[in-house]
Amino acid sequence: MNVQTTERQEGSTFDLAPVSMWIEDFSGVKRKFDEWRAQGVTDIRSFLREDLSRVADCSRRIRILRVNPRTLELYGARDLDDLVANLSTVFRDDMLHSHVNELAQLWDGHTSFSSMAVNYTLGGRRLDIQLRGSVMPGYEQSLGKILLTVEDVTEREDARRSELASRQYAEGIFRFSPVSLWVEDFSRIRQMLQDLRSRGIVDLRVFTDVHPEFVPQCMSEIRVVDVNQATLDMFCAPDKTTLLDRLGDVFRDNMEAHFREQLMELWNNNLFHSREVVNYALDGTERHVIMQFAVLPGHEDDWALVQVSLTDITARKKAEAYLEYLGKHDVLTTLHNRAFYMDELNRLERKRTHPVSVVVLDLNGLKRVNDQWGHDAGDALLRRMGEVLKEAAQAPCNAARTGGDEFAVVMPRATEAEAIAMVENIGRLIALNNQYYFNIPLTVAIGHATGEEGEPIESILRRADMKMYEVKRLHYSLTED
Repeated sequence: MNVQTTERQEGSTFDLAPVSMWIEDFSGVKRKFDEWRAQGVTDIRSFLREDLSRVADCSRRIRILRVNPRTLELYGARDLDDLVANLSTVFRDDMLHSHVNELAQLWDGHTSFSSMAVNYTLGGRRLDIQLRGSVMPGYEQSLGKILLTVEDVTEREDARRSELASRQYAEGIFRFSPVSLWVEDFSRIRQMLQDLRSRGIVDLRVFTDVHPEFVPQCMSEIRVVDVNQATLDMFCAPDKTTLLDRLGDVFRDNMEAHFREQLMELWNNNLFHSREVVNYALDGTERHVIMQFAVLPGHEDDWALVQVSLTDITARKKAEAYLEYLGKHDVLTTLHNRAFYMDELNRLERKRTHPVSVVVLDLNGLKRVNDQWGHDAGDALLRRMGEVLKEAAQAPCNAARTGGDEFAVVMPRATEAEAIAMVENIGRLIALNNQYYFNIPLTVAIGHATGEEGEPIESILRRADMKMYEVKRLHYSLTED
């Protein structure tokens, strides 16, 4: 086989190749390299990057000798002249940055090089390319012929960019979510539950009743993979390491009872569930949260990745508690209010509690204080009465403000002697209180009654009121109030 035949076969291979192929003359680049070496350039990468016009100068010195039909097809060119005339469209934008790596590899004496780059078709479509170059035999010194292959990897790179964007999107949602998010590994817990099933256990609730230590054992096997910023903020943690080191401060007290119920859900293969729980921040304050648990897709058979979201409802709980408090308490005195008082009497009536004692009180001279000193002074007098009764009426007794200047103490299962002792104690506390407010003394009319067996509550109240009004009349007969 003669030389001409070999060249014809090689030419045929070049033209029929399914990948874009270029033969280029880099001898002009080689001469420029020699000039720079003579000037003392040693770090070609830094030299080129500090002034990209040097890269552009090298590019202009490259001559395209030949391209194959696949190249013309890929770039949308009619022929080689059309391609060469539009090289500024093909090689632009960030192409100079990637060209630095190719030039540096040739500068370092390599006879082959490769890089990822971006080209554009003559119609303006972006091409992600894998560029490979090889100095052809006999041209190692002059770089007069270099064979380049260009592989269109746009589809692959689009998929990679799409996957990266999706991952960044998911990471962004996780990191910046306003809800506390935890990614955890429950695989060991799944194995522990599977072990129980293999031992013939069918009722996990009964098993944990008999073996309560199983619940904390499972809790200790949870591995926290990651938490987001909202979690650190919610639990007052400066960083993730601190939070994970102090998880015992976060999940404590009755958390085992909540986790036991979560185990019941998992035992029944409920991989998505929620419940209301109480956790604690690192500063010791309570966090009422709605915990939502979900095994992430693809991990239904191993529970290696689960997501736990915690929605902080502490403020809502406080508001609910305050509304409940307002429904049962008098705002001014902080004693129970009339609604609570009536409910308590009805409760004792229904349960036929015996004996029951009631102490009723009426504040003396409130109108005179309001008229003479103003309503702020009158309110202060009422608050002082509340302080006295809160001190006197300890559980199971309940003190209430039943009207404007009317109060009562309900004493379940209290005898008459205990009711008398309550009256005397209230008198002592009033005397003590008056030592600090001698200009506006606190005085009350007090009556008490203890129910006979089977006597209705209403009858007890009437008897207590009658005694109180007798004391009231005596007070007014002796004073100008």
